Amino acid sequence: MPSGPLEVIIIGAGTGGMCLAHGLRRAGIAVSVYERYRTRGDGLHGYRVGIGPTGNRALRECLPPELFATFMATCARSPRYFNVLTEKMRQTASFPLRPETETDPVDTDRAVSRMTLRQVLLTGMEDVVRFDKTFTHYEQHPNGRVTAYFADGSRASADLLVAADGTHSATRRQYLPHARIQDAGSINIATKIPLTDETRALLSERVRDGISLIFGTGGLMGVLHVMEFNWDRHGVPKAGIGDSDARLIERWPGLLFDNTRDYINLIIWSAHDRFPPDVMARRGEELVRLALDLTGNWHPNLRKLFERSDPESCIPVKVATSEPVQPWPPSNVTLIGDAIHTMTPGRGVGANTALRDAALLCRQLTAVNAGEKPLLRGVADYEAEMLPYGFARVADSLANNGTSGDDPLYRPVIGRFALLAARSYFSLTSRVPPLRRRFVDEIYARRGAHG
Repeated sequence: MPSGPLEVIIIGAGTGGMCLAHGLRRAGIAVSVYERYRTRGDGLHGYRVGIGPTGNRALRECLPPELFATFMATCARSPRYFNVLTEKMRQTASFPLRPETETDPVDTDRAVSRMTLRQVLLTGMEDVVRFDKTFTHYEQHPNGRVTAYFADGSRASADLLVAADGTHSATRRQYLPHARIQDAGSINIATKIPLTDETRALLSERVRDGISLIFGTGGLMGVLHVMEFNWDRHGVPKAGIGDSDARLIERWPGLLFDNTRDYINLIIWSAHDRFPPDVMARRGEELVRLALDLTGNWHPNLRKLFERSDPESCIPVKVATSEPVQPWPPSNVTLIGDAIHTMTPGRGVGANTALRDAALLCRQLTAVNAGEKPLLRGVADYEAEMLPYGFARVADSLANNGTSGDDPLYRPVIGRFALLAARSYFSLTSRVPPLRRRFVDEIYARRGAHG
């Protein structure tokens, strides 16, 4: 047991790390976060992440109440439809989603800009987060303490070191050198397009108001989602939002650091062999041109969206996944989120699992700090619960690689030889009312089951 109040170091100021930091501070536990980026605005593009009931509950548990309310107010407007389109923008299926008012707000799937979520989580944590700190290695001491070392020559010691430093975690490489990250076999090109009168006019009403899965030819897939927020490009709350949300946005200091404005998120993906060997080295206009080359037979409106995209936002992503790791003896080092269970992308499966990790570890460390159990027991209890559900989600997402591991909207396994069957499935399901209702019910039931 630590001789005094528990002290925790977190490596990485991402979603899971910052959620944990908030929870620990609220519990009276001394916590410091070390982040390699130089400022709170570095390193992130404005792409969406889906936060479902699991993530919402974790954020509500760990964040101060007003900050959680700010998170809710700064999410994008919820989609009203899930659509299935061909590459020619022919609608083959459309499912009305439940209005937000029909459920507890915490049980509603939410879309948020990654940059906005980052600014929410950094709010009020100026005395906790140290920027421009690149972690290099740690050292465990006989007295039970652990010291983290950084590239600038500085160091920090605590009772526990938590690795929240993502897929390429330096902590994991040292602590679990046998833990492997493997290539999942697909590549994404993701971009965002400013939402203007011109780009809005390129989309039908249902596409504007929903999230749309696009089935292209030859195994090329896409997803399109319009992200509209409660504030305009000047940071002023929009007319028509609630007074309480408007007040939260007006007094939220994080808006000063957030460059997010209404946009269209457009992603295409396929197997490696559809892309040139140097795709991961391409950026900006060169990557936009590649997206246009790959979508040469797509509807002109979709191609116009790529042409009007922000080149600086266009990035390639090689999809990776973790291999399962057998349990290890607990120590004063542990891991959360992608640092231990990287999974294929899809509407926030990784983010929600990282948030779940953060809330679980926070509960265990709160019990340790209260003297209810020793530190190693708390860490062991956390890891015993985290590893099974974490790698279950890895397996689930990998089985659905090419669509989404988190969202049953994209549940069928999509491959080059399954496109026709999947299109037929969605088309039939959307046309038959009982099947349509069952499909939507399953969406919400599945989301709740992962909590």
